[in-house]
Amino acid sequence: MIMSTYQPIIGLEIHVELNTAAKMFCQCPANYFGKKPNTQTCPVCLGLPGALPVPNRKAIYYAQLIGKALNCRLNQSSKFDRKHYFYPDLPKGYQISQYDEPLCSEGKIEFYGCHTEHLIRRVHIEEDTGKLLHEEEVTLIDFNRSGVPLVEIVTEPDFHSAEEVKMFLEQLQILIRDLEVSDADMEKGSMRLESNISMGSQKSGGKLPDYKVEVKNINSFRFVKQAIEYEIKRQIDLLQKGGSPRQETRGFEEKKGITYSQRTKEEAHDYRYFPEPDIPPIEFDNAHEKKIEELLHARSTFEMRRSLLMQKYKISNQNALIIASDKKKFQFFERCVLVADSRLIARIANIMVNKPHMVKNTAPAAFVKTLTAISEQKHVEGEELVSHIEKILEANEKAVNDYKRGKQNAIMFLVGLVMRELKGQADAQIIRKKIEEKL
Repeated sequence: MIMSTYQPIIGLEIHVELNTAAKMFCQCPANYFGKKPNTQTCPVCLGLPGALPVPNRKAIYYAQLIGKALNCRLNQSSKFDRKHYFYPDLPKGYQISQYDEPLCSEGKIEFYGCHTEHLIRRVHIEEDTGKLLHEEEVTLIDFNRSGVPLVEIVTEPDFHSAEEVKMFLEQLQILIRDLEVSDADMEKGSMRLESNISMGSQKSGGKLPDYKVEVKNINSFRFVKQAIEYEIKRQIDLLQKGGSPRQETRGFEEKKGITYSQRTKEEAHDYRYFPEPDIPPIEFDNAHEKKIEELLHARSTFEMRRSLLMQKYKISNQNALIIASDKKKFQFFERCVLVADSRLIARIANIMVNKPHMVKNTAPAAFVKTLTAISEQKHVEGEELVSHIEKILEANEKAVNDYKRGKQNAIMFLVGLVMRELKGQADAQIIRKKIEEKL
């Protein structure tokens, strides 16, 4: 009844660190993870007076590649802006970002399993901040991360459930990895999730309320789902009591599964944006956009792989989803198909999904050779198979009685005995069916 009165309205901001060799505006190494604190820095990323930023061309290409994959418009004119706020991990007192002229805007994407097409407001690029390290009595700052290229993907507030958000983010991570622009590893912080949540009234037709609550820096899909579900319940409770949720930024406490207040949510004007005076506007032509399209087509995406598995190789939907979600798995499958008999293709997919240990650390050709040898072995069936089953049942009266008393595991014990008796030269599913018939 309560959920029929209120409708969750959720928008997302996803930050993705790009895997370029250098940082966004200087030549310092961008790979800071695991390095000794404050060893990957220079006057530019430390914000020292007189240091001038020079944009990283590859980072701009990567950001536009993400935008193109999300069906955004690549803007032919773009610029950088200064976003002012004061926090210890921001050495300049402002962040070089983008405001009113982002690299990409007005996109849309429909991922597999999502019930609707989701709108992308913008994809822009900025520099990452330093990292605060909280110890017992002090807070330390590591500036190694400061200046690393960071893409921000902003969706429209058109999500209405935590499960829908989780599904979208899982497939967005696969897409970004497919593009080979980031490892999108949330444990390392190279993909960070933020959600803006508010409750709209069903009577208003989903109209946005006059507040939104941002939950920042969540580092797993499970936690983002928990945070949203908690916020929905918290906000409904407030509204039911006649109150109104505050416009604020909240954190998520993983152990308790709750959100907590951090600070009042800033508006755009609070950041005092103005154009970055040290970087001129960037102009792109049609030839540049064509180059980005060529880059995109050169990288296979999850949807392209899934479609190929199902349409060309007639693989089941479930197996196709699992194989397509991992580019290395898909490449292994394709190399197997090149050297395998067509009758083995479905079996290759089944083994890759259900018995992954059989393909671990194995070359495709060697795996296919083994599979071919197994398939060419004598296959016991018909009356010969029934004879072996009857022999096993007679010799294992206890297991037979256990199954008849309702112990389902007993039948797998019997199947295993028959398989061992026949040295694997029979189909386990057929054996089980025959045993059930006999019992």
